[in-house]
Amino acid sequence: MDLRRITLMAVPDIPLIQPGSDLAAIILERLTAAGMQLRDGDVIVIAQKVVSKAEGRLVRLAEVVPSPQAREIAAHVEKDPRLVELILQETREVSRMRPGLLIVEHRLGFICANAGIDRSNVAPDGEQEWVALLPEDPDASARRIRQRLVEATGCDVAVIISDSHGRPWRVGAVGVAIGVAGMAPVEDLRGREDLFGHALQTTQVGLADQIAAAASLVMGQADEGCPVVIVRGVEYPRREDASTREILRPREQNLYR
Repeated sequence: MDLRRITLMAVPDIPLIQPGSDLAAIILERLTAAGMQLRDGDVIVIAQKVVSKAEGRLVRLAEVVPSPQAREIAAHVEKDPRLVELILQETREVSRMRPGLLIVEHRLGFICANAGIDRSNVAPDGEQEWVALLPEDPDASARRIRQRLVEATGCDVAVIISDSHGRPWRVGAVGVAIGVAGMAPVEDLRGREDLFGHALQTTQVGLADQIAAAASLVMGQADEGCPVVIVRGVEYPRREDASTREILRPREQNLYR
């Protein structure tokens, strides 16, 4: 009997991350303290927020001066003009907007609300209001962390930087991959046969997104404090040159632009 199994394990007791924190060292230390070991094929999923914090991608709203364009859009979407200014700075193009919602194409190519800028779990109450921007280059962030983990453990692992994105046709945010290292983010099954011997014609699996979504079940979205999850048991194509750019549908193939 072939019992397929995938295991999701939060790395326990990750401390509050500060600018300059060494995420790889913290993960390794917490694994050792918990008696956990990495294995070949593990995927380490890391929440974007802690990567952004460690890389200093934090902005204090009090220091932001909104432009006239930001003030105009802010009045329409009913958001803080300072926040809208930061969103525009991180944006290639505004996609959609209505009161309470601003959807943009991030400079990295992701279509998401508020350019991925977030206020939650950034600073304790009572401190000046800070927001976190997405990492400058999430793929590079994933590669750096993966290199450290591989060198320290000798295990061939993959790393995913995950974020929560909404979806245009469905309610609810889900985990998605915004950075990847060591694995192909999309698995191309075209040409493989189904159960009845028919060749698959169009099937491409968003594997990195599926793993990020699974890990988000353990990470949570509020006060769980579990920003690093090990996913074990997933088979994936190994790739040293992987990038989340492979996930983004080209503009000419996007029927909804």
